Amino acid sequence: MEKPFPHITCAVCSKPYNDPRILPCLHSFCLQCLHHGIGKSGSQPMFHCPICERNTSIPVGGASVLSQNLHLGFEVEVAGYMSKMVNNSDVACDHCIDGDNGPAVVFCCTCHQFLCKVAYECHRTGRHLSKHNMVGLDQEGARQLHTTMKPRDHYCSQPNHGNNNLNFYCETCSLLVCLHCTTATHKSHTVKEISTVAKTHQMEITGALEDAREVVTKLTGAMDENNRMIEQVEISKRNASLAINKAFETLQQRLEERKKTLLSELEAISLSKTRALTLQKEQFEKMVGDIGHYSEMASQILQTHTDHEIVALGGLIPTELQATLKRVQTISLTPNQHSNITVSVQTDDLIRKLSKLGNVLDFYHSSTWKSTSVAKVGTKYHVKVQYKTSNGEEYPHGGVEVKGEMRSKTHNGAVVYGEVEDHRDGTYTITLTPQTAGPNQLLITMDGHHVQNSPNDLDVRPKRDYHTLCSAHQVIQCNGPLCVAIHDNGDIYVGSNFGCIYMFDQVGQLKTTIGSYGSGNDQFSSPSGISIKGDVMYVTDTYNNRVQKLTSSGKFLHKFGQQGSGQGQFNWPWGVIIDSNNKLIVSDYNNHRIQIFNENGGWLLTIDGNGSGNHCFCSPSSLALDHQGNIHVAANGSNTIKVFTKEGVYVRMYGDLNCPIGIAIDGEGYSLVSEFRGHCLSIYDPEENKIHTVGNLNNPWCTALDPRDGSVFIANYDADTVLKYCV
Repeated sequence: MEKPFPHITCAVCSKPYNDPRILPCLHSFCLQCLHHGIGKSGSQPMFHCPICERNTSIPVGGASVLSQNLHLGFEVEVAGYMSKMVNNSDVACDHCIDGDNGPAVVFCCTCHQFLCKVAYECHRTGRHLSKHNMVGLDQEGARQLHTTMKPRDHYCSQPNHGNNNLNFYCETCSLLVCLHCTTATHKSHTVKEISTVAKTHQMEITGALEDAREVVTKLTGAMDENNRMIEQVEISKRNASLAINKAFETLQQRLEERKKTLLSELEAISLSKTRALTLQKEQFEKMVGDIGHYSEMASQILQTHTDHEIVALGGLIPTELQATLKRVQTISLTPNQHSNITVSVQTDDLIRKLSKLGNVLDFYHSSTWKSTSVAKVGTKYHVKVQYKTSNGEEYPHGGVEVKGEMRSKTHNGAVVYGEVEDHRDGTYTITLTPQTAGPNQLLITMDGHHVQNSPNDLDVRPKRDYHTLCSAHQVIQCNGPLCVAIHDNGDIYVGSNFGCIYMFDQVGQLKTTIGSYGSGNDQFSSPSGISIKGDVMYVTDTYNNRVQKLTSSGKFLHKFGQQGSGQGQFNWPWGVIIDSNNKLIVSDYNNHRIQIFNENGGWLLTIDGNGSGNHCFCSPSSLALDHQGNIHVAANGSNTIKVFTKEGVYVRMYGDLNCPIGIAIDGEGYSLVSEFRGHCLSIYDPEENKIHTVGNLNNPWCTALDPRDGSVFIANYDADTVLKYCV
């Protein structure tokens, strides 16, 4: 049987609430039920909510200190009155003591009392009582009761407080108090009018509701996205199922075709053998027939012919018979074909491969990609994407649908679509050519899903115009500058012939000096090359024939190398660069070679420049990498630039230079080469055609680019300056 008024029924005792108390989970229970249901978890009293299964710590003082659910208590009171009103039995008058005036006929919603006719007349005619709300004791009255009846006033239970209304709230004690309480036991406490506190709580509830609505909107959107994704999973499943079925149907077709081919070959071999054996058998049969014929004739002659008849035949019979026997001796009586037909179907290897044929993998949101955050108008921008499974494993196959596009945020959302190269090893290169400068968004998807960090902001800058390089925008005074390197934060590092490294801020103010002249750790003798990546700096200590590894602040970490011509030895190490795999590439000036090391100085490879031919070079100084990872060598003694792959394979050469010492390559592929004896900076476009020259330099030693904005720095050695040119 359904319980009446289920919303006011305690879930523990299944009865209407009696002094309901509310838990933090917002479920309410009778105070007595809470007392009986409190258990312990360790030393902490706990109540296990039977509705939401949440455990609630009971505060010190027990369940009695939990907040009363006054509204639920009022609902219980209303339900009690409604139950009496719809009951056909008589209801006693609450106003009459002895009940002599008969049963109640109305209910006063203001006094919360059932009234008989007499009491009702008193209410109706009374000066103050006439305004009370009355309802009849029937179904309609019960319906009106729920909207008409108001909660009772709450009175103070303290002795001698005269049943004052609890119109104040003590925030110190978290209690409802009366006016008398505020001047007595709660005099020094923080007390506010109940309406003020209620308004604050209403605002908090309203704010929480707004937050809840916002969160629910997000959750609803997330659920919609989940539903869409579930539909997409089904679509992906169907597509994948079709692909699997098609692949295996094709495989079955190919297997069936191969089966037919093998059976056809078998039939041809079998037919050939059968024909040869049949012809041989027919030859044997003819010889047997001939011999039988002559033998039969010979036997007949011996039995029936006279001597004269035998002599008349002469030697015909023995001659023919012997001739036939001799023919038999000239042929092989062994079958001219063996019976074996061997079939070679190497199924074991095929079965092993079939057991690993195909993959069904989850690729959602697990791909990674690499690119810079700056691009140039009209210059190809490359993004390399690695396809990975959801557990982070690389997927070494191709065939994934990869898309890339670049959207302008300012030029009416102009879109540039990328060209995708599938390397068939799980990696893809997307090439885009930006058309509009300004903020753009880069979007990369795989199989319809955005890869990690997509969309990503991309700053597209106007194309460089090196023809504008004429005079320096900034001059930094520095003794004997040999090399320059720019940190990502804009700090400028200058290797000095005075045996130290100067660190300047981006406006050219000296911040600190790193090291000193000498051969100890953190000491230098002609630091000719600097390369910085993050917080690590590598310095070629040329005359000490070693490379030192330091932090970007100058703290010594490691060193490697010594004088010599063996692996890992140097005879004037000069230029140093760090590639994308943290390998160190060092030019070995007087050994006429390039050596490649791991980040800790372990030797990996040597590119030998000795000998003759285009691949050879003399006295390599500075080095640079292009976007393909090729190594550009400023070959000082060869007056040209030699280009090698990272594996050391010669590619090409360019430039007719006068003692090239420094080289730098920007993101667009422009090469900037400082010519020591030419007293100039030569600039080559991405096709390696010379397009501009900056002259009037004083034995320029090194060239470097600011990774942030492409500004050009030149170590102007004989002028004791570092020059900065803005592009």
